[in-house]
Amino acid sequence: MVNDRFNICKGTSARSRSRWRQSGDGPNKRGLNTKIHMAVDAAGKPVRFIVTSGTVADCSQAKDLIKDTGAKYLLANRGYDTNAIIEAAQNAGMEVIIPPKKSRKILREYDKNIYKLRHIIENTFLKLKQWRGIATRYVKNLQSMIAAIQIRCIALCINYL
Repeated sequence: MVNDRFNICKGTSARSRSRWRQSGDGPNKRGLNTKIHMAVDAAGKPVRFIVTSGTVADCSQAKDLIKDTGAKYLLANRGYDTNAIIEAAQNAGMEVIIPPKKSRKILREYDKNIYKLRHIIENTFLKLKQWRGIATRYVKNLQSMIAAIQIRCIALCINYL
């Protein structure tokens, strides 16, 4: 009796079979190589989020996050300190509260007292990742990951009602 279930594809190495899982690209974004980018309001309720692979820069997703939010301030960490993001936020009528990167030639001033409110964003991420399925990325594909984050965001918003 021959058991075909254990016959792995001949001619492919284990390394090539697992390349999607390790890189975070492709249909399977499982693993610790994914990144959640999120915009929250002043109360800490999630407004918008984007899931990308872990190698994508934070600043590349910022324009999509801040588009049409109607916020008064843009609070973000140094990873979002680019001229394009600052210009887009100012064109949208937002006051930019981002500490400048240390590599900037001219350091920009920012309101340190308002920047202290960024803990609201971090607390929202902590509440989001209290759900073990999101924190450990148990889901096997991108659609399931997005669905899990949406369910958790709905639960967070219900707690504020």
